[in-house]
Amino acid sequence: MSVSMSEARSAAAAPSRTVRLPWLPPGRTVQVADRGEFFVRVHEHPDPDAPWLLLLHGWTATADLQYFTAYEALAQHWSFVAIDHRGHGRGLRAPSAFTLEDAADDAAAVVRALGIESVITVGYSMGGPISMHLARRHPDLVAAMVVQATAQDFRASRFERWRWRWLPVLGFGLRSWYYPRSVIQLVRRAVPAGHPLEPYVGWIAGEMLRNSAHVMVEAGVALRHHDARPWAPTLAVPAVSLITTRDHLVPPRKQRALADALGAQVFELHGDHLCTMAQPTLYAELLVTTVRAATRVRRGVRPPG
Repeated sequence: MSVSMSEARSAAAAPSRTVRLPWLPPGRTVQVADRGEFFVRVHEHPDPDAPWLLLLHGWTATADLQYFTAYEALAQHWSFVAIDHRGHGRGLRAPSAFTLEDAADDAAAVVRALGIESVITVGYSMGGPISMHLARRHPDLVAAMVVQATAQDFRASRFERWRWRWLPVLGFGLRSWYYPRSVIQLVRRAVPAGHPLEPYVGWIAGEMLRNSAHVMVEAGVALRHHDARPWAPTLAVPAVSLITTRDHLVPPRKQRALADALGAQVFELHGDHLCTMAQPTLYAELLVTTVRAATRVRRGVRPPG
């Protein structure tokens, strides 16, 4: 059972092995005929006219890891669904190899199963390509897109192609006996003593360990082959872009190229790829700002003035 942010902070005197949870929206399993069972977080705003958001997380993350620092801020304004992609977190385990297209179809099936007519997609990193495939394959569902820290392709440069060669090493590392210890060390470096998220280090590490090792490699392969440059400009969907200007994983120039291709309104966050945890307050504020911009330009809604 999850607890509120204030309750989690007040548990500071609890034993050191206690795992404290941030505020998380209710979770549920959605059954989709001929597809499977999907774990989602669902928050329904009291205002029935509030737009629905679809939160699409990045590679090797989960919906909670990607968005827990912004859940409360989003919940104040909108309804939303956050899905764990197949092989990630509590996501669907399937015999077929991971593809971005399947992840987009999964999300569309869940949205329809929940009876939601249209959504504003929020796609972080790998969630951006999934959002774009969703808009391309299910245009009736996507009213607008918010793309964050992402690109049209991840393989154009020689360095990018060289970096993807390390995928087999990643798979070996995820299967190694040392991986749980390395996760704890990684999280403690990202969330040092005194950081606002320090109380949740144990929970963050536990979330990271939910992923399927072989699917992480498959998803990496899918990203390596992703290239939306021929068709991204054809997506007739209003878009907003949040560019992480100090990003070492997705170069800002590539993020700007995607924004140009989509004709997106651009906002900037002066942070790296893990800004959702490194700068949680700033990220939450800018996420609200970008979604608010998307609600003003979404299809079927005339901007004020």
